[in-house]
Amino acid sequence: MHSTAVTTEGDRIRWVELPGRDPARVYVHGLGATSPAYFTGTAVHPLLAGHRSLLVDLLGHGHSDRPTAFAYTLEDHADTLADALRAARVTGAEVVAHSMGGSVAVVLAARHPELVSRLVLVDANLDPLTPERGAPGSRGIAAYGEEEFLAGGWRETRDLAGEHWWSTMRLAGLEALHRTATHLVRGTTPTMRELLLALPVPRAFLYPEADGPFPGAADLEAAGVRVVPVPDCGHNVMLDNPEAFARVTAEALA
Repeated sequence: MHSTAVTTEGDRIRWVELPGRDPARVYVHGLGATSPAYFTGTAVHPLLAGHRSLLVDLLGHGHSDRPTAFAYTLEDHADTLADALRAARVTGAEVVAHSMGGSVAVVLAARHPELVSRLVLVDANLDPLTPERGAPGSRGIAAYGEEEFLAGGWRETRDLAGEHWWSTMRLAGLEALHRTATHLVRGTTPTMRELLLALPVPRAFLYPEADGPFPGAADLEAAGVRVVPVPDCGHNVMLDNPEAFARVTAEALA
């Protein structure tokens, strides 16, 4: 386990690091998740092993600190992740990022281009969403006001999340969870999709084949983004079908 301070108050981002060759690979989890739990199997898979690999927990999540005064915007997450990568002496990383982490990775590549050489997004959020009470994930969390969420709304989120997701979500700070979800559904300006379209690095977007054609896939492909359906999986592609995930990710990074 490695760590570095990324705020003026000394709050620390932590990551599990596997030794190997450059370029480094950086794995970034989704909302309420943790990279070691979601990506260790991927990082050590025979098709992907051998690179220096950093399984990073974003601020407010997993093993990292959970400051209550931090804003948890996507830009804040990207900038503190950038600070952690610089502290780890990482440049030109191959970034593999899931869901909300994919949104952060797009912002990271746009704001800190020297840190990212390739980008593999796994069913990432690219567009603003509408909060809705009772909806799963960020839309449901963002439907609460922060005080309401802290006072008990998080329990409804826990019950909707289910045992598997809650096993890592319970590690996140409640303020971190709510603020990150709120900023995720608001998106960025330009949007994450617009930022992704403009990035000059090789990019791939993986999504569950069962979801049907990915909206806007033609525009992504026209901009050079490989859009890849993955069979026999849901949103947690790397956990639901690890063999297919390793194969398509290795192809995207080749």
